Amino acid sequence: MNLKFKNRIAIFNTIAVALTTALVFIVIYSVVHKTAYSHLDDDILIEKEDVFSNLNTTNNSIIINKMPEWDEAEHREVEVNPTFLQIVDAEGVVIFHSANMMKDQILYNPKIETESFFDSELNKQPIRLGQFPIKNDKNEVIGQLTIAIPQQESINILNNLILVLLIAFPIVLFIQFLASWFAASKSIEPVNELIKTASGIGDSNIGTRLSLPVRHDEIYVLTQTINDLLARIETSIVQQKQFTSNASHEIRTPLAAIRGTLEVLIRKQRDPEFYENKISEIISQVDRIDTLLEQLLQLARLESGVAISKCENVELEALIASLTHKWKESATTKNITIQIDIPKSYTMVGDRLFMEIILNNLVNNALKYGNQNGIVSIQIDANTLSINDNGMGISIAQLPYIFNRFYRTDESRSSTIKGNGLGLSIVKKLCELQNIVIDVESKEGEFTKFTLHFTGKKS
Repeated sequence: MNLKFKNRIAIFNTIAVALTTALVFIVIYSVVHKTAYSHLDDDILIEKEDVFSNLNTTNNSIIINKMPEWDEAEHREVEVNPTFLQIVDAEGVVIFHSANMMKDQILYNPKIETESFFDSELNKQPIRLGQFPIKNDKNEVIGQLTIAIPQQESINILNNLILVLLIAFPIVLFIQFLASWFAASKSIEPVNELIKTASGIGDSNIGTRLSLPVRHDEIYVLTQTINDLLARIETSIVQQKQFTSNASHEIRTPLAAIRGTLEVLIRKQRDPEFYENKISEIISQVDRIDTLLEQLLQLARLESGVAISKCENVELEALIASLTHKWKESATTKNITIQIDIPKSYTMVGDRLFMEIILNNLVNNALKYGNQNGIVSIQIDANTLSINDNGMGISIAQLPYIFNRFYRTDESRSSTIKGNGLGLSIVKKLCELQNIVIDVESKEGEFTKFTLHFTGKKS
């Protein structure tokens, strides 16, 4: 059954009130029940004291003195709050009964030696009776005094109480449901406003934000959370559009170069040497597209969660030594000196393949943007690995964006510096998979320093 939220709140509140009200009604009934019947026992005990004060015992005989009280209406008539009295001797013979009993006799237990109270019937009417043994000077039971009071008045009170409670119970629940429904409706009005506003937000107006409530309550937190979510979605959409645009540009550029070269080749007959040069350019552009697609696929695997980081001991000095041959050509071309200061005994916990990709990308960047005759240093300090170059640097305005896909600084967009802006995005993802914190410091025209903070270093 699909109920609206406000109806569910009203029903749950009504159920809670129903249980509480039922408990309260039970307590009320129990208290009234106990009070209604306890006062009967008190009245019987008072009557018993009056009767015993006018009784005398001699050996096995019971002497009843004349009591003016016995002529009162309650002892003579049945209609007006009657009190029934009965005295029997040790042989069970009734030696006295009140006039209102006429020929009736109250049942009693001849074996009782202490005062006791019972529920019984007299002339088919419910009564409360007290039985009190009559003892002589030798403390021997020589008779029984029985005093009875009708229970009908107490029964009527309890029946009326039950009727009132049964009528009041559904009325209370109905009123409670209406009150809860009204309160719930008022309470979720801000939520309805959120739904109305949020349902109108799409790609075209993703920058719209929900109005924050005045009160800093749960609705305020919900609204703030939705606004934060919208901000993340907006950023994602912007990045997606930028990614599509950049990817198209990066692929279109080499394709345009290939097309232009082929058009030049088919215009007229050329020398074989010319064909060889142009074909080499085409192969270079194809390699560029192949590298781009490979990096895009690698980034897609990282973001999809398919790639899983291994947890193994990686000797950084041996890993870097195995990569130096890849950096040799770039370093030689620009006469850059690579300084490595990594202890042979240093071991970190991570994924060897991922660390190889990270180091290769960072060092290649340092060589690519480093100055002619410059220095690239790789060194360990405690649990941090730093890669530093004294190249062109990165401006403060551009630093927050360097890990974005396809982002390249203005200085790097010249045709002499190859790249597509995916390397640092891959580095960032691989660091996150290994719980490595990466940060960067840079100053334009002076240096750029990438630092890896290892959280699982093992030496």
